[in-house]
Amino acid sequence: MQTSKSLGEPKRHLELDSPTPTRSSSKKPKTESDNSSHAHAHAMPMNQNPRLQRYLIAIEYIGTRFSGSQKQQPNCRTVVGVLEEAFHKFIGQPVSVFCSSRTDAGVHALSNVCHVDIERISKRKPGELLPPHEPGVVRRAVNHFLQKNEGDIMVIDVRCTSADFHARYNARERIYFYRLLSGPELLSTFEKDRAWHIPEELDLVAMQKACQIFVGQHDFSSFRAAGCQANSPIRTLDELNVTEMLPCPYFPSSAERQQFDSSEKIPPLNSCMSRVELPIKNSLVDNCQAGRPYYSTGVEFGQQKRQRCFVITARARSFLYHQVRLLVGVLKSVGTGDLTPGDVKRILEAKNVNAASPMAPACGLYLGHVKYDLL
Repeated sequence: MQTSKSLGEPKRHLELDSPTPTRSSSKKPKTESDNSSHAHAHAMPMNQNPRLQRYLIAIEYIGTRFSGSQKQQPNCRTVVGVLEEAFHKFIGQPVSVFCSSRTDAGVHALSNVCHVDIERISKRKPGELLPPHEPGVVRRAVNHFLQKNEGDIMVIDVRCTSADFHARYNARERIYFYRLLSGPELLSTFEKDRAWHIPEELDLVAMQKACQIFVGQHDFSSFRAAGCQANSPIRTLDELNVTEMLPCPYFPSSAERQQFDSSEKIPPLNSCMSRVELPIKNSLVDNCQAGRPYYSTGVEFGQQKRQRCFVITARARSFLYHQVRLLVGVLKSVGTGDLTPGDVKRILEAKNVNAASPMAPACGLYLGHVKYDLL
């Protein structure tokens, strides 16, 4: 019987965003069915308390050299730890950073969101309070110190919010992406630790059919790893799909350049992964629908043949611990022909994680976007 043990997985840390309380807040955690909103949280751009200002911070990072997002032992490099160090250098006093979503070691983020409270005190006149920093100042200053670190994390957006707005409990929706590279060729150096390499060919149509089994409200006990702190395994998966994409980084061949020059529909090659949506409409989409590779197969000497790139998108208000990676593991097995859609239904109905396929490694997972009701 198979277990949820990851293939090539780094040591385990907390991942994703099962809604559990933390010591940082006296507020009760929201559940997936809790649709109450903090209407007053959006009424004031600045905190009424002149001593503290709460900021909402959006960050991107490469998770390879992080031991997860949450602070752990002193010798572990974490996303929160690096951020708190940068803020400390910026304002001259310690702060606490709270993330919207927990990510495991090796998991990346195109946009994770945190909140932090800052008290601006004059460095020239200790004890003198100053007006809160503008969001743009916070972004530039914190990035200045982050870039002096490993350069694998960056603040991409900042805004002021009210004192009772919580990055985790006020989140309305989370989107995760998972990248799979299919083909017998060795993985490119540029893709190392950025995707899961599958040597076999993947059946896109079969994977898309399997995705539909999971969409909606289900008991996802079969996709809930040991150690999950969520009170209930019931989750509503609003979206789960697989699309074939241009490999990243992508550079067109001479034949493709000529094709694009003569075509009225030029594919959006300037971005292989949008932070919110994955573009799929372009002049090569007919190849995907016909089961042909998404990219040119003509390879000259000195050029590497590329794998086919598949992106799995999962969207929900919240996820169980390791839920996305366990779902990907099953979808991969469907793509290689090791499982059928009927097998997938039986795994879901088993309500036992031991029934699922081995969990997908962390390296292919990206937290894509966290959505809020913001003015």
